[in-house]
Amino acid sequence: MIVLHYTGMADAASAIARLADPEAKVSCHYLVTEDGQVVRMVGEDKRAWHAGLSHWRGVTDINSASIGIEIVNPGHEFGYRPFPDAQIEALIPLVADVKDRHGITRGNIVGHSDIAPARKQDPGELFPWGRLARLRLALPRPTRNLMDPGWSDGGFLLALERFGYDVTDALAAVVAFQRRFRPELIDGTIDAECRAILLALLLPRPQGDD
Repeated sequence: MIVLHYTGMADAASAIARLADPEAKVSCHYLVTEDGQVVRMVGEDKRAWHAGLSHWRGVTDINSASIGIEIVNPGHEFGYRPFPDAQIEALIPLVADVKDRHGITRGNIVGHSDIAPARKQDPGELFPWGRLARLRLALPRPTRNLMDPGWSDGGFLLALERFGYDVTDALAAVVAFQRRFRPELIDGTIDAECRAILLALLLPRPQGDD
């Protein structure tokens, strides 16, 4: 898997210092600065402590099965803002390289909020997942031929769990799904659009956002 995070700290220097501090007990494989520098923090053959308590598609020890990439951004706590073009242009070839070398599928390139919905919001609703999806580096947001399957809320949560999310905290799981696949409206409400998007994602060939 590849897990994308934001640093959620005031600046890159603070984030790098914390990620390199053994006492902090948090680390990542790569960090991408806002001006497009890629900093290798931990070798890919080593376990980095980036995921924490998390779950995706039946995997619960995600640190043992993933590459963690921290993207410098102050996050929701310190003034969340869009990710600069230079940063995303550096991130894209990094993700592509890791994906190809490890044979990672698009469905296993996720955000921290996808794998820990009750705890995390990153990389957040401003992250340009669509740019990655158009390069087959993430799942696309389905936009074409959408059909509401009419599931009950319980049925939606069962489908969301089948897709990969931990639905123990149902509201958090719905919010995380919306943050990733319907970021313009993150209200925690299971509506027809959410049902239609999730159904399309569960089909063999999800229709993209381009």
